[in-house]
This record gives sequence, structure tokens and C-alpha cells, in this order.
Amino acid sequence: MNYKDYYKVLGVGQNATTDEIKKAYRKLAKKYHPDKSKGDKASEEKFKDVNEANGVLSDPVKRKKYDQFGADWRQYEQSGAPPGGFDWSKYANDQSRTHTMSQEEFNAMFNEEGAGNIFETLFGQHSGERRGRRGRGLKGEDFEAETMLSLEEVYHGTTRTLKVHSQTIKVIFKPGVADQHVLRLEGKGGHGLNGGPNGDLYITVKVESHPEFQRKGNDLYCERPVDLYTAVLGGKLRIKTLKSTVNVDIPKETPNGKMLRLMGLGMPVYGTKDEFGNLYVTVIVHLPDSLSDQEIELFKKLSELRK
Repeated sequence: MNYKDYYKVLGVGQNATTDEIKKAYRKLAKKYHPDKSKGDKASEEKFKDVNEANGVLSDPVKRKKYDQFGADWRQYEQSGAPPGGFDWSKYANDQSRTHTMSQEEFNAMFNEEGAGNIFETLFGQHSGERRGRRGRGLKGEDFEAETMLSLEEVYHGTTRTLKVHSQTIKVIFKPGVADQHVLRLEGKGGHGLNGGPNGDLYITVKVESHPEFQRKGNDLYCERPVDLYTAVLGGKLRIKTLKSTVNVDIPKETPNGKMLRLMGLGMPVYGTKDEFGNLYVTVIVHLPDSLSDQEIELFKKLSELRK
């Protein structure tokens, strides 16, 4: 049995994090995928090795088993065990029951059925059933894609038709999706091998910057000009929001830079119904220009009154 160093297969260290393993797997799976190798047997074998390594190292339980017995596998490689396989008899309580592990049994050790089956494999229980498991299916390659949405599309929700690796996919984006949000579509990746499941499609959402509104979480921020007279005397200000146009009360003597909070006029909260953030409007007081002589005189009189 040829020992496979799964860490070496993926090009990561033994202390690699789950994210590092996932990143390495995606990169290599994309590189050696059969759709790209065009019948290259070496690439197909690489692809199988990469999937096999990922299947173990991405699963905490399987990875722990692999790390636990790794020392013996390395000793086996260095000592040059006979072609028939590695002798695991030293792990048995009954030294008279010697069992030589086959490649199929080695693979079966790391299946999803749990650690208890390791000893069944080592000491003969259900061995006939396990030796019948040949050509285990491999999950297909995960695909990645990006799409750009406007803030208006994010507010109302939208549907996009994307073409990914020659397949056309209709994707629904719920209202309130965030910038850099990753949407996972199960089974929309590459085809599995030997009857294995298809890979998944991961779509990263990018939200365009808006000329009027700035988004922070579920809240929106904007600036709106207010003339001097409305700021001083009070009045109404019409504001166009992503939902509708509303009339906002401007209190008298509103200072420049005053922030007004409009409840529920921010972004919809993703994954909820009828829940919204707030809209914060900063008042920018505009001074009048091109004053007439009469207006200048009135300002002079006002100045005298203030004294």
C-alpha cells in the first residue's frame, strides 16, 4: 500500500486551518479537473488524490484518525513493508489474529460511519463487505462566480441569470443581501466522479457604490441641502428614499450638519420580513447667493437686531 501524505497532496502544513485546507483544495481541484485535463490520465489521478485528501482533512473526525495513525504509516514507508500490505496485528488484543490491510480497507477506515469501524476493518469484522467497496464516488469541483448588484436591486431583491462553466443558472437574491455575501448553491458545481455528488457553486455578491446613499449594515446615510430660510424658520423637506419620496419636518433653527433619523427607511434586514434599518439624513444649510440690494438691507437690519 502506497502511503499518501494528504497534507503534501494539498500543499499545506499539518497545522493548516480549515479555511487554508478549503482554499488549497479549491485551487488544486480547479487545476486538475477532468473538464480541463481533456483526458490527461496524470491530471485525473491528481484530481482523485486531491479529492481524497480533502475528504479526510476537511473532516475534523477523519483528520484526527489520520493524524493518530500517521506515525505508523511513516514508519511503514521508511522500513519498506512487503507489497502485500502493512501488518496491523500489533494493535489486536489477540496476537494470533493477524490481518493485513488492503487498500480498500484503508480507505474504508475513514468513511463517515465513525471510529468504531476502524477495529472492524483491522480485525476482520465485515471485511468482505468492505472489500466490495470499490471505486468510491468523488464529489465534483466547486465553482465560484461573482455578480454586481445596484443598491436599488439589493433593496428590493432581484433575480439574475448567470452563465457558469457552460451552464445557465437563475439565481434569486433576497432583499438586503450584503456586499461580499457568498451565496451557496448546492449541486450546481462540477459533475461528480464514479457516481459521487456534484460540487457546489459559490456566488460572491458585490454591491455598487451609490451616488446618494452610503450603506452601513442595515442603515443608510445621506446628505440633503436645506436653504437658509427653512433652516432658520422651519419647514418641510422632500426626500427621495429607496422606498419612496417622503416629506420630512425641518425644525426651526436647525443647525448645519444636524443629523435627522428616519425610522424604517434604511435597508431591509436580510432573511427577515418587514424589518428595516434607519435612514440618517445630514442637513447641509446652503447660504443664499446673488442677493439683491433689498435683501442685503434686510440682513443688515437683522444683524442690528441680533446685537
